[in-house]
This record gives sequence, C-alpha cells and structure tokens, in this order.
Amino acid sequence: MTALPLRLTALSAVLALITVTTGGALAQKKYDTGASDTEIRIGNIMPYGGPASGYGVIGQTEAAYFNKINAEGGINGRKIKFISYDDGYNPSKTVEQARKLVESDEVLLIFNSLGTVTNLAIQKYMNGKGVPQLFVASGASKWDQPKQFPWTMGWQPSYQSEARIYAKYVMKQKPDAKVGVLYQNDDFGKDYLRGLRDGFGEKAAMIVAEESYETSEPSMESHIVKLKAAGVDVFINIAMPKFAAQAIKKMAELNWKPLQIVSNVSASVGGVMKPAGFENVQGVLSAAYAKDGADRQWDNDPGMKQFLAFLQKYYPEADRRDGAVVYGYGAAQTMVKVLQMCGDDLTRANIMKQAASLKEFTPDTLLPGITINTSPTDFAPIEQLQMMRFKGDKWELFGDVMSSRLGH
Repeated sequence: MTALPLRLTALSAVLALITVTTGGALAQKKYDTGASDTEIRIGNIMPYGGPASGYGVIGQTEAAYFNKINAEGGINGRKIKFISYDDGYNPSKTVEQARKLVESDEVLLIFNSLGTVTNLAIQKYMNGKGVPQLFVASGASKWDQPKQFPWTMGWQPSYQSEARIYAKYVMKQKPDAKVGVLYQNDDFGKDYLRGLRDGFGEKAAMIVAEESYETSEPSMESHIVKLKAAGVDVFINIAMPKFAAQAIKKMAELNWKPLQIVSNVSASVGGVMKPAGFENVQGVLSAAYAKDGADRQWDNDPGMKQFLAFLQKYYPEADRRDGAVVYGYGAAQTMVKVLQMCGDDLTRANIMKQAASLKEFTPDTLLPGITINTSPTDFAPIEQLQMMRFKGDKWELFGDVMSSRLGH
C-alpha cells in the first residue's frame, strides 16, 4: 500500500521538474518581429547602382559572411536571413526600401546601410518605429546621439574626428600651408569640413579654398583647376571613391603636386588608388583603422588569415585589395558578436543594449591596438586611427595609433 504513493510522488516530482524546466526555457526565449527559434531576419540597404556603386561590395561581403555563419550552424542555432536592397544612393529610395524591410519583410533590424544623406532620411522613421538602425555605414557624427536617437548607432570613426587628426598633422608638419578642400555637398562632406575647421581652430584661415561638388557631376576637373589656381599646397580630398580617383587623375594631368590627404572612405587600394594610377598616388596620406588586404605584412597575421580563408571559401571573386571588402567583413563580424551576446533574448531593445555593451572587441581586420568599445552613452564603436602614406602599391603605416576624439 505504501509503494503506490511513493511512485506517484516520484512521478509528480518528475512532471513538476519538466514543467519548471520547459517553463523556464520558454520564459528565457524572447523574440520581436524578425526573430524566431530558427531565423534572424536582417535588413540592409546598399547603393548597388548609382554614383556610390563602388560601395555595393560591402553588402556582397556581408551576405557572404552571413552565409559562412549559417554554414557553421548559425547563431545559437538560428540562421540569418539577410535581405539587402538597392537604393542607388537616393534618399527617397532609401525611405522606400526601409519601409519595405520593416513593414513587409518584417526584419528584426536594419544593419550597416550605407551613406550619410540616405541614413539621415530614415533615422527618424527607424527611431519612431523602435527598430535598430545598427552600425550605420557612414562616419557622420549624428549616429552617436544615444539620448536623441537611441535606436541608431554607427560603426566606423566619425568623419569629424578623422578630419581633426589631419588638421593636427598639417599644423605640425606644414604650419605655413595653404590648404584647399574638395568636399561632397552634403552632410558627409560637411562633417569632414567641420572637423577640419575644428582641428585648425584659431588657424582655420590656413584653409584658403573650398570646393564642393554634387554626386550628379560627371567630372571633378573644374574643381581641381580652381584649387590649383588658388595656390593650394596641401590638398585634402574629401570625396567618395569614384570622385576621389577622378580628382587624383586630373591633378596628374595638370602636373600639380601638393601634399595630398585622402579621406579614409576613399583610401581603398583596389577601389581608388589603383584606378587613379599608382604613379599618381605616391606619397598621398590618409588614416586607417583597418588592415589593408593588399599589404603582405598581414599575411601571417591570425586575423587576416581568417579573413583570407573566408574569401577563398565564401567570396572567391572578391578583390582582397578593396577596402570595402575588409570593411564589410569587420562590420558583419561585429553584428554577429552582438547577436551572440543576445543569447535567446532577440528583442530589439536587447539588441541595442548588447550593441552598447561591447568591450575591447577586436574584429579580425582592425589594426593592432584598435578595439571596439561602446556604452549606453557612447554609440561610437571605433575611435582610433593611425596615419599612413602610400608607397609603391600599398599603404605604409607610421606614427602611433591616435584617439580620434581629440577635442573630447
């Protein structure tokens, strides 16, 4: 008579344990639209066509990287569905594609969409919807405003901060310089220009000529002619790849050889320096935060070995010398890190929480000494750069890694 109650008691205990365990597991899993037990839907907008089409390779690299992650089992067993649309670098098209991704494709977040004006066009929409606009592919300072825009975060160093480093370098190396600036007539170009003026401070009069261009222009010829005529001996080239290469070629045609600084966005060997002609870019300066895929000094670097193995298996047609490929890989690796940190809480709020909790994270492609750090009050993941000079067919780093937050 006593055995039966004992068996029932044991059975009850097992059932209670099962209930607690499964109940706990169910309680731990939290999903917003775009996430499930099997899938994480990530949206992206790239200029696969139009004046900034050279950057389209970033989206292609990211798609390949997520394919790699999926082939290796996904993130905590979930596969990434990466939905990337073309906006032709047209802000009205960006708005259309963002709405499609959020409202029709029901993505969990939009990741690494490219462009300053294009992302500005959707920033209020994304924040109004409470959908992460994460690791924006633009160095505008507007992505680091956690109080005003808690759903938007950048990835690369800000344009203003990078420009301050150039101003500091020029004042030290060439204090009597006559500086001329070519910049894109939008928030991208104006951020750099603001950073230069901040950096020069009381010596802002060193900037003797400023030429703005529109992305609809067929050539940079007239701007370069005007800058040369102004007696400029330090030329700061703040242009996207296509236009940066055009400007360098025109300078060569005119046999004009000022000290030249090219912004990091156009420092790609494969995307700018080679098309401009290696003979025309000797001695050009820039600043970097990522390793150069064209530089053999990294061939035995563990991180770059991983990067090159990835290219060979998942994106063999990619040009390792194209900085956009290196960029896309680093950004995608950071996205994966955040999703891994989220565990089974794949809510939009937790994604932003984890993105704002990165500590000393080092993607394979960042330069030694440069790490990613964020906090609830700091939405600028990468804040260090190192100066570099073009020699032969590659960039050579020099000087120390510098914090780009010179004025902070």
